[in-house]
Amino acid sequence: MTVKSSISLTDSQNAYARELVEQGKYPSVSAVLQQGLELLRQKSEAESLETEALRQIITERREGEFIASTAMKDRLSAIATKKRASHDL
Repeated sequence: MTVKSSISLTDSQNAYARELVEQGKYPSVSAVLQQGLELLRQKSEAESLETEALRQIITERREGEFIASTAMKDRLSAIATKKRASHDL
């Protein structure tokens, strides 16, 4: 279902939308605006998902085990040594 809506565009926005229509990329200015809104919706949803994922990571890290920097250096050194050995370096 579509709904008619009145909107205002700047001169440059209108010119750009009409240019896209003239180039055959969209059938109408309305289609250009619909695509723009769809892209904004998708971007907003993606940002929300990323934000929630980061919140979960931060929560897990806050609740998880913390190790001293020297212990982390030792772990990383052991990993690097193992990788070098597996590649005969």
